[in-house]
Amino acid sequence: MDKNFNPLGSPLIEAYAENHSSPEPDVLTRLSRDTHLRTHMPQMLSGHLQGTLLRMISQMLKPKQILEIGTFTGYSAICLAEGLADTGILHTLEINPEMQDFAAKYFQEAGLSDKIMMHTGIALDILPGLPGPFDLVFIDADKDNYIPYFDLAMEKTRPGGWIIADNTLWYGRVLEPDAGNDRETAGIIAFNDYVQSHPEVENLLLPLRDGLMIIRKIENL
Repeated sequence: MDKNFNPLGSPLIEAYAENHSSPEPDVLTRLSRDTHLRTHMPQMLSGHLQGTLLRMISQMLKPKQILEIGTFTGYSAICLAEGLADTGILHTLEINPEMQDFAAKYFQEAGLSDKIMMHTGIALDILPGLPGPFDLVFIDADKDNYIPYFDLAMEKTRPGGWIIADNTLWYGRVLEPDAGNDRETAGIIAFNDYVQSHPEVENLLLPLRDGLMIIRKIENL
């Protein structure tokens, strides 16, 4: 193999990783297939590898409250909700009302309808009224609003709690010389820089799939 081969983002490496990870649950396989058939941007789906990571993080934390910004068809919400404490709840926010029935069907099939509360509307309007504190937050919505989403989430995240932001490598565009000319790419770059310099967190930009920024709110500041 070429010594300069970079496995990150390789379809062959991703397939190999999926084949050596726990299999995708049937309900998520059906959800993924339905998403590809019925939506215009199925690549927005978290998918098998990322979904498994989200589920395992949630299972490790056993959160009482999770906040998700950006439901899409519900894949990541199902993964995250599977780690909730017995009386836990996940609040998921989605701007597109057409996704509500789509996601609700699979929440029910997964046996999680009583643990997932879906809010439809503009996240920046909904967030201030949600109860906290949250143990775990997942941000996967419009990229130019990542910083305000993060700031609002930080206010409602308990000390020692976790925030995960998706798409923080943005298809590699964060490295392009003219990246600032694209609004969404510029939003991601600004967010990554903002988190990197934030005094109240420690963070890891993980090059899994399209990039996950893993953030822990520091305790006892």
